[in-house]
Amino acid sequence: MTRPSPRQPDPPSRRLLVPLYEHPAERPDAWRRLIAAAPDLYGVVLNPANGPGTAPDPHFAEVAGQLREAGVRTLGYTDTDYGRRPHAAVVQDLLRHRDWYAADGAFFDQAAAGAGLLAHYNRLAVAARAAGARTVVLNHGLHPHPRYLDFADLLVTFEDTWTAYETAEIPAWTAHHPPERFCHLIHGVPETCARAAAELASRRGAAVHCAVPGTVPHPWDALPPYLETPR
Repeated sequence: MTRPSPRQPDPPSRRLLVPLYEHPAERPDAWRRLIAAAPDLYGVVLNPANGPGTAPDPHFAEVAGQLREAGVRTLGYTDTDYGRRPHAAVVQDLLRHRDWYAADGAFFDQAAAGAGLLAHYNRLAVAARAAGARTVVLNHGLHPHPRYLDFADLLVTFEDTWTAYETAEIPAWTAHHPPERFCHLIHGVPETCARAAAELASRRGAAVHCAVPGTVPHPWDALPPYLETPR
């Protein structure tokens, strides 16, 4: 399988992968604060319409440009429906993210976790890199088969509530890989626990994380509490 191309490691401060699923025209202050937090960011997931949408959105194009100017990865959101979505449809999303928003990475959501779909996701990773993605992120939301690390730069191995995270178990195999290969996304986090969530992610071997107070059905409507305060 195709392995990720070598890249320079991020500075230790760049630990936040932020999926802010709010429109820049409706939440301009949140986007300004996110862009201002560039030194803390691993990357930002661009998600105009559960994907790139059917036409370019100038508001997302503008914030994507500002993030790039600030040196932040922009990851185009693409739903894979746990391997059920056709390869061609996923690739179309990748190309739209590249052409409309100049996204330099891919964020594959609802990624399958079992070994049976390794070849499918390897093909998607190859397609993403062919489309110009320098970073490929798979959001499994749980710990997948370890061989997904063969072709992804970053695995999201937890996406759930703070309550679930407090007692989550981390498989032993993750300790054999650098923390920079893992991300934990935590929602429903009380404001007073945001820093504790970041520290716990680090102790559990995930160098990248995001912890927000939002709750289902739309948890990714806010920034981490310490970014909500204007700088």
